[in-house]
Amino acid sequence: MEATRAASLDRPSMHERILGVAKDLQAWSFLPRGARAARTVGRISVGENGRELPIGTGFLVSPWLLLTNHHVFPRAEAARQAFVEFDAQVSVDNIPEPAKRFTLDPDTLFVADHDLDYALVLVNPDASGRPVGEMFGWNRLSVQLGKLVLGEPVNIVGHPGGRLKEISIRENSLEVRLEAFLQYQTDTEPGSSGSPVYNDQWEVTALHHGGVPRTDDQGRILRRDGQVWQPGDGDDAVDWISNEGVRISAILKHLASLPLDDAHGRFLAEMGPESGFGDGAAPRPATTEPSPASTSAAAPSVDGPIGETAPRPGPSPAGAARAGLPARATAFGGDLHLVFIHGRSQQGRDPERLRRYWTAGLNCGLTRAGLPTIDPADVCFPFYGDRLAEALRPLRTAPHSLEELVADPVTATAPNSGTARTLYERLIVDAATRAGMPAAAGPVPEEGVTDAVHQGLSWLAAVTDLDRLAIAAIFADVAAYLDDQRVRETVLDCVSQTMPQSGRVLLVGHSLGTVVAVDLLTRLDPAADVELLVTVGSPLGMDGVNHRLLASGPRRLDRVARWFNAWCPTDPVTIGCPLGDDWHGEPVETSVANPAERAHDIEEYLTHPEVAREIGGVLTDRVQLAVG
Repeated sequence: MEATRAASLDRPSMHERILGVAKDLQAWSFLPRGARAARTVGRISVGENGRELPIGTGFLVSPWLLLTNHHVFPRAEAARQAFVEFDAQVSVDNIPEPAKRFTLDPDTLFVADHDLDYALVLVNPDASGRPVGEMFGWNRLSVQLGKLVLGEPVNIVGHPGGRLKEISIRENSLEVRLEAFLQYQTDTEPGSSGSPVYNDQWEVTALHHGGVPRTDDQGRILRRDGQVWQPGDGDDAVDWISNEGVRISAILKHLASLPLDDAHGRFLAEMGPESGFGDGAAPRPATTEPSPASTSAAAPSVDGPIGETAPRPGPSPAGAARAGLPARATAFGGDLHLVFIHGRSQQGRDPERLRRYWTAGLNCGLTRAGLPTIDPADVCFPFYGDRLAEALRPLRTAPHSLEELVADPVTATAPNSGTARTLYERLIVDAATRAGMPAAAGPVPEEGVTDAVHQGLSWLAAVTDLDRLAIAAIFADVAAYLDDQRVRETVLDCVSQTMPQSGRVLLVGHSLGTVVAVDLLTRLDPAADVELLVTVGSPLGMDGVNHRLLASGPRRLDRVARWFNAWCPTDPVTIGCPLGDDWHGEPVETSVANPAERAHDIEEYLTHPEVAREIGGVLTDRVQLAVG
């Protein structure tokens, strides 16, 4: 062995190498993430003279909406006569699975455009009224540019030739990027029209719609033998040079330009905030392509959508002075106040857009629950994001490079205060232990990072499918708030400035905002009657959190008539749930299933009808709340 090693020192390493521009090796999660994305893809067929003829592919972009090509559905009438099948595929044992069939409802929503070759249509629910997306999931569309760079692989899932579902994931790459279209190398056949074109992160980058033929200098289509193609030669004679898809950003921008009514707008809002519709605002695409090489070294935000890593500006002097947005004095009759308490990492954001974002999620849930929707202006939205960021600044460690953040997120995000850091480490280990990690060999010491903390963070990342850096950032801010009285007082003073001083209060908190909300109960004016406390994505089940509340421990919340808590098993912040294990007999609870990459997202929590029903029941006086 030593001789072999010595002999090879004068030669380049001849073992495994990365060949070409792109790295073909992928994390194991590439496959299950792809399988999850593939479930959203369906085969579109029509009935004709007693036969069923496949005509294309479509994929879900919201709980209700299917996206395909205009040439598949050129008119609403074509969609009215069609149906879509999901799970039209073979199992892991190569046995055909029973397909689930759904009809379409273009009378409720149908939007199409010839030039961009897209059609968006509503899918009817199943017999129980359940939206199709709740069964098969849906793709989160993003209006942002730069999801795919030249030379990067693309992955297509569809029903070529009307066959059972097939995928194309090898020898594919983006070749040309136009303003509204992408051109790429991959194999497709008739029937692939309407397929999603994914990048390697399984984000939809384009809507596949056809091939690109070779042409001469006069724009005439050429055959494979170099001659000009003539009608009657057939498609197989064409010299095809690539395939083409419509950019998702172009489709979303076009949708935003249409004069759609409120009903259509609510369905589009369910596509989520990345689409530009989820917070009630029209898409505002970037005007230039971001550089593929540019990467932010900032810790990602996780109180917005999981995985959002775009850097946010620090608080400006004007922004740091904002205390939030009061509701209209006449909201809900003037006596009832709906208050949203946001979580961490909201600095630099517009409170009005956040209020609309939360309201859009709740309105989606209210619609599913069959309850009236609300106006964002009727919501009280205390905003403390800038104040929190300013208060945390002295506790931050020195800026780290991206390599340091990725290599050691525990150290990179840890508060520099000794007591806050100890609490931060304990929270990570406690959460990992609750998530099933075997007990550490010994207790976590008062100072210094141990193997148990690193193991705990890795364990949480594995069981929740969330990045280690994002998880560490959450626990760092929670620990700083709980440990540093200056930080806590800054937040509570800021929130109190916008809180109603009397009447009935319906308090909804998310993430760190649930901790703030419970602390706030000790500060509320006695004339304010908290009729309902709703907590979602909450860490209140962890001993390191609930024992450091102002009320000191999981004690009865005397100021609250009813407490409702919703949690997601794959949300790392809710590892301590259900809360009833610690807060005995206090909250009414439900677990919900959020998409893995958005498990902690506030919009996902609020769109669940069981969550919205609790809130809407109070707002409409349709639910008689028992005093607990």
